[in-house]
Amino acid sequence: MAAPAAGLHETGLFAECPDLIGTPSAFARDEEIFGEGEEAEFVYKVVSGAVRSYKILGDGRRQITGFHLPGDLFGFDPGESHGHTAEAVSDTRVLIFKRRPIERAATQRAEVACQLWEMTARTLRYAQDHMLMLGRGSAQERVATFLMKAGERLGGAGAVELPMTRRDIADYLGLTLETVSRTISHLEEEGALLRAGARHVTLRRGRLRQLVEA
Repeated sequence: MAAPAAGLHETGLFAECPDLIGTPSAFARDEEIFGEGEEAEFVYKVVSGAVRSYKILGDGRRQITGFHLPGDLFGFDPGESHGHTAEAVSDTRVLIFKRRPIERAATQRAEVACQLWEMTARTLRYAQDHMLMLGRGSAQERVATFLMKAGERLGGAGAVELPMTRRDIADYLGLTLETVSRTISHLEEEGALLRAGARHVTLRRGRLRQLVEA
């Protein structure tokens, strides 16, 4: 699980700017946080739970573009409106910050600008990882890579509680639900993971890596 940056107090964003205080808010599973095309007036930080960003394609399919986990900042779109919809994956708590004060603080204080850049760069890295996963040739490579990356972000040494459903994983990887289910079963048969419930898995990273690189 991505840890909050050092020095942040419970509702603050930057230690150097104690006036940047977020408003705590809770969202139920599948509840919309903001919609595509809405004004990007606020920025959000995940406290607990998980958030998915997605777009509805022209044929009606949902393409999930990212998962935001505790410590992640999201909703900082480059334009004046949101390019994606954001929903709570599970019961989720976030801090909501007004965007303009953050932008002003970043122009006035170099340390704030650096921390904001680090948060933004982390989000960009996740997006790049997503593009690489979509470029993988086989379903096994995509699912195995996703599980390894998710495990790293969730901080599990082996055992991981995935907040997202298999449908979420399928819509993130551009696969069908049935393909994801079959692939997870195959990975278990190959000794790459051990399931203990619908979302609780123990990852055997060495074996997963072998299957990805094979």
